[in-house]
Amino acid sequence: MTGFAIAAGNRNTRTTRLVAGLLAGTIMGSLPTMALAQETSAEEEATQPAAVQQQDVVRTIAVSGAQRLEPQTILSYIRLRPGDAYTQAAGDEVLKDLYATELFSNVSVTNNDGNVVITVVENPVINRILLEGNERIKSDKIVPEIRLAPRQIFTRSKVRADVARIIELYKRQGRFAATVEPQMVQLSQNRVDIVFEIEEGPKSKVRQINIIGNQQFDDGELKSEMVTEETGGLLSFLSSNTSYDPDRLAFDQQNLRTFYLTQGYADFRVVSAVAELTPDKEDFIITYVVEEGERYKFGDVEVQSELRDFDSEALTQRLAMKTGDFYNAKLVEDTVEQMTDLAGTFGYAFADVRPQFSRNPEDLTMDVTFVLREAPRVYVERIDVNGNTLTQDKVVRREFRVAEGDAFNSLAIKRSEARIKSLGYFQENFEITQVEGSAPDRVILEANIEEQPTGELQLSAGFSSLERFILSGSIRQRNFRGRGQTVGLSLNYSGYSKSAQISFTEPYVFDRNISLGADVYHREVDNDYFNSGFSTYEQATTGLSLRAGVPLSEYMSLIGSYTLNRENVSIAGSDFADLDGDGVEECITSRFICEAVGKRTASILGLTVNHDTLDSRLRPTRGETISLTGEFAGLGGDVKYLRMRSRMGKWFNLGSGFIFSLNAEGGWIEALKDNPTPGFDDVRLTDRFFLGEPQFRGFDIRGVGPRIVRLNYLVDPDNPEGPRILESLEDVQNQDNRRFADALGGRAYYLGRAELEIPLGSGAREMGLRPSIWADVGSLFALDAPNLVDNPEGRQLTNSAGEPLFTQPILDEDGEPTGGFVNVTDPTAPDGTPNDPLIGDFYKELFLGDSISPRLTVGVGVNWNSPFGPFRIDISHALIKQRGDDTKTLSFNVGTQF
Repeated sequence: MTGFAIAAGNRNTRTTRLVAGLLAGTIMGSLPTMALAQETSAEEEATQPAAVQQQDVVRTIAVSGAQRLEPQTILSYIRLRPGDAYTQAAGDEVLKDLYATELFSNVSVTNNDGNVVITVVENPVINRILLEGNERIKSDKIVPEIRLAPRQIFTRSKVRADVARIIELYKRQGRFAATVEPQMVQLSQNRVDIVFEIEEGPKSKVRQINIIGNQQFDDGELKSEMVTEETGGLLSFLSSNTSYDPDRLAFDQQNLRTFYLTQGYADFRVVSAVAELTPDKEDFIITYVVEEGERYKFGDVEVQSELRDFDSEALTQRLAMKTGDFYNAKLVEDTVEQMTDLAGTFGYAFADVRPQFSRNPEDLTMDVTFVLREAPRVYVERIDVNGNTLTQDKVVRREFRVAEGDAFNSLAIKRSEARIKSLGYFQENFEITQVEGSAPDRVILEANIEEQPTGELQLSAGFSSLERFILSGSIRQRNFRGRGQTVGLSLNYSGYSKSAQISFTEPYVFDRNISLGADVYHREVDNDYFNSGFSTYEQATTGLSLRAGVPLSEYMSLIGSYTLNRENVSIAGSDFADLDGDGVEECITSRFICEAVGKRTASILGLTVNHDTLDSRLRPTRGETISLTGEFAGLGGDVKYLRMRSRMGKWFNLGSGFIFSLNAEGGWIEALKDNPTPGFDDVRLTDRFFLGEPQFRGFDIRGVGPRIVRLNYLVDPDNPEGPRILESLEDVQNQDNRRFADALGGRAYYLGRAELEIPLGSGAREMGLRPSIWADVGSLFALDAPNLVDNPEGRQLTNSAGEPLFTQPILDEDGEPTGGFVNVTDPTAPDGTPNDPLIGDFYKELFLGDSISPRLTVGVGVNWNSPFGPFRIDISHALIKQRGDDTKTLSFNVGTQF
């Protein structure tokens, strides 16, 4: 143990010496490194004060240049605080924080030994915003789109955003070349006016439409299916569809697809549709790339009905499409709708009709199976009327064609919608919605109505080719007290007519389906206009009319009426003369007018049968109306006649906005007592029918039908002593169409009208423009031929008893002529000398126009809901007319409200 310990100690001594030697070498080798480290440490200590100087501690922060904002408010926007070390990065953060507020147009930061100064230039406050150059889009449409507003802080980013919004508005209007230049007008107190200078530019039209890939149909046929139209067409100036609209582009793609699907091309697709703006930004070029695919025919077509009330085979036989017909997707949709409606009439409100298709590419056929899935028969659980605040529930409920507890019937629901719409009390898009009831076989019908004003107060003035200046006022309430009653008062005045009327109508008396109405009126008509100062008369009528109506069926009603009129026909005093010298004035104007002079009472019973299936009474687009009216005058009073009238109309919706209508009417009147005056028709002048403007377009007022035309005998300038010559009808008619004739009217007439309403673009529709082309045909006839005068040497006048009149000189006490004359009936004077006959004008009467032969006119017309009121203008041409008729090329009517 001892020896081992000594040996170990010796080894330790040697190890210690070795380690000491190594440490000494290491220390000696590291002396240069340590010296270098000491030098580096000394340099760091020397540079340490400089680093501290760059990171000064912020002592104070001051704000310079603030006007509206408080310095403390500005300091609250930054993160730098006293006591923080100030660096360049910290200064940059201050700039970022303040610019982010968008309150300042310029910011700078300086540091002076820890004293930081922030200098700001505040953005100005907007005083007002002005628009210049905007004519196509009014300011009230642009201002709501602008985010900047008075008293807000001006920033350039907001201005740029508003410029983009205004340009977008113009793009929606098709003006892609529009530019907006914002201007800033400096004001005092750091305020500015912002002026948007707008250069609207022209509408970007569709210059060209290209279609690529169509093989079966040419470009023209496909373009006719599109709403978008190329500019440069004959009538393109009337359409707003020549402007580019992205929504319209998408709609046209769908129209193309629909067209091809109706022609059997089931695989058709629009590969691409690109609209390219020309460099001048004035026009677009639209290119469609299409892939037509193969044309399919109908294969096996059948109906599979799971409803017990429908036989599958019977329905299959009634399908419109047959095997071998070209496939038509529209026909499939129509069939689904028809079968759904058919199921609805049997009470299946939730009938599910689904067409299943099976395409056969090998033989290019399409099998179609219409599956009527099982559905419960449904009953009406409840009818709810919502949204009415004024109108009573019963006013709406009584128009329903189904009642609570009835089986559901889709046709009755549609009829209910039409009847409620026709009231005119609610929104145009009214629909009856169906909601599931408390059980699968129950349905709730909801009439969610939106009331609109039904009171009308109107003052209007206007000018028409019919009555010249017109002034009228009316007040009417079509839903009086919310009961559906109509109360009205109207006053009208024009150069040739005056009227006043009070009316009342109760559509449901005691909540029964019986209507009652009454009118009290007074009318005056000055027929001077119809004869232009020749043979004039005035007709004044005061009367009362009572009416009652009851329904005979859903579309037919019966209306009875009673009218009591007191009529007074008079003529001007200048048309009377004391022919006998006895102080009694005799009528010396047209004998046809004189025959009508007097006061009469007319007591008239009327009965009308109406049939009406129109979808709208205001502006129908489909349906028909038929009415037959009979009137009997003679239940007391002085007038006795029987009069019949009939009117029929049919409207067809041809699609795409085209509305075609056919109208026909006719009348006949027969006197029930003879006229005691020879040579005159038994029906009084004021009871006869008259035809012309405005009923018969293309002819003047009372311009059609029987009339007396007077042609004067003139002295031949080449032979003054010779016989007189008769002026021609054409020469007189060209001078004045009414001064030479008396319109006598007729006892029978017929009139037919055909009219096609032509749709225009959306812009024209917004303006209320509705042009149309039309044709009218009709005639007025069946008047007894009167006794005519033909006196080239002058006509001997007679008194009211028909006795010839003579002129006798007036003598003084000495028997000498005084120069005056008196009219007498004795052809011989007291001294036996003959008296001179009293001679009238030198003329010949012609009886013209009493012909059943048709007159035919054609023309174009435009209805316009102008800012001045309703406006209608017609340009007409008479293709067929009779001798003596008065034609008229242009007629118009316009009014205004104020």
